[in-house]
Amino acid sequence: MDRHFFDELNSLKQELLNMGSLVEEMVSIAVRALVEHDVNLLETIRQNEARVNRLQVDIDEYCLKLIALHQPAASDLRFLLGISKINAELERVGDHTVNICKGISVVLEKEQVKPFIDMPKMVEIVSSMFKESLHAFVILDVDKARMILLRDDQVDQLRYKIIQELIELMKKEPEKVETAVSLILTANSFEKIADHATNIAEVVIFVAQGKDVRHHFEDPLL
Repeated sequence: MDRHFFDELNSLKQELLNMGSLVEEMVSIAVRALVEHDVNLLETIRQNEARVNRLQVDIDEYCLKLIALHQPAASDLRFLLGISKINAELERVGDHTVNICKGISVVLEKEQVKPFIDMPKMVEIVSSMFKESLHAFVILDVDKARMILLRDDQVDQLRYKIIQELIELMKKEPEKVETAVSLILTANSFEKIADHATNIAEVVIFVAQGKDVRHHFEDPLL
């Protein structure tokens, strides 16, 4: 590989990791705001969203530039395509943290409708999946990526349980509908973050092995 191209790939990877760290911080703050009932933490998420959006545009432009100038093939092309895909996933995670802010703001204005038991369980798993998906990409750890894929079902099950409990609450106490709906939307947003972590893990496998495991293609064990 041309040394200059190698350096540019490393610079591009570092830009993506900077974006990943920023989004990871947004997810962490969203979790803290929910668990600690601290609405003051949410302003940082709103401020970071603009930075994430700017980074997404810059990284996509960087990818296109490298593809046009160097016409990479095989593993280098997969790497650049992987960067572009993960870039999009990170931007969407940032959007979901903003949605979580809106839901948490409503929840914290109202009286707590139920003890937070399943929600913290779910957000802890989601946060861990997201962090590990980024780490898996850094070292192209296929085994770690596969473990992330297997954890997605656990998040789906907790989300379903949370929603069913909140539906029952709304039936019994209609005056708490607004808060319950906000909690449902918040749970949905966290579940979507888990989906994006799963997508990043699939990209890791694609970059490392050239295998497309979306929808279990090329990997019937998942």
